[in-house]
Amino acid sequence: MLTKKLEPHFKNSNPKIEKLNGVFLALIVIATITVPVFLGVWFIFILLGYTWLGIVVYVLVAAVILKLTICIKLETDGSIAVAKAIEAGDLTEAKKYAHFSRRDPRNLTGPQIASAVIESMVENLTDFKLSPILYYASFGVPGAVAFRAVNTLDGMVGFKDPEHINTGWFSATLDTIVNYIPARLTTVLIIVAAAILGDDYKSGWAIARRDHARVPSRNHGWQMAAIAGALHVQLEKPGKYVVGDPIEELTPKKIIRALKIRNVAIVLCVLLALPIFLLIGVYLPLLWGIPI
Repeated sequence: MLTKKLEPHFKNSNPKIEKLNGVFLALIVIATITVPVFLGVWFIFILLGYTWLGIVVYVLVAAVILKLTICIKLETDGSIAVAKAIEAGDLTEAKKYAHFSRRDPRNLTGPQIASAVIESMVENLTDFKLSPILYYASFGVPGAVAFRAVNTLDGMVGFKDPEHINTGWFSATLDTIVNYIPARLTTVLIIVAAAILGDDYKSGWAIARRDHARVPSRNHGWQMAAIAGALHVQLEKPGKYVVGDPIEELTPKKIIRALKIRNVAIVLCVLLALPIFLLIGVYLPLLWGIPI
């Protein structure tokens, strides 16, 4: 990865200089990934004009690029596999998927593995699905790619360990900023999806308000607490945080239920993004200097 190759060159014994280098690291990576995409889209419209042919080519290119920014199938398959493994009492198999939530699976119980999967699912609902959709709807393909660059940077260097505390602080902060609105919108969509599916949306909202601050992440705590409340379960990262109330047992069926809520939330987001998408068909070409 580009980030890993560049990061060693931005290390410095002076923390202040290293933090400044972290800014340059993030901007270089984002620009390296986003600018070629922007120029490619711009070239399509300049070459083919803002015509039906240009739009069709743009949509095809956009579909390919967006496929790289939105991840659904892998997570779905993994979640179903975990649910089946826990149901069969095969925790060894189930623990193979606990890495999704970046925790050591060796001592996890069945409910804790289920919790890890559901927590990861709602985190990814923002990071890998709804945020790319919303940034695409608002800023076109370059917007979705730029968001993915920011999110990837955070996932690679945005840690508070001694190795990344300085070079990664800007990437982590930027990720928090770009996800701030999408994360809260995701929470609302989870609650609406729960209402549509007949889950306890009122509890989802109440627990989201009560427990979101228990999670270190300023953004992801909202979604975790909302789905915990809607499902009447308690989600836990051992030694780190607990959200929700253990009203019902955290069974494999709750994983499948969480998947259904996730899927409805994605559909709701697409429907919400459609008017924005139609609007950018008017203003983005003008913004890019493309004659209509």
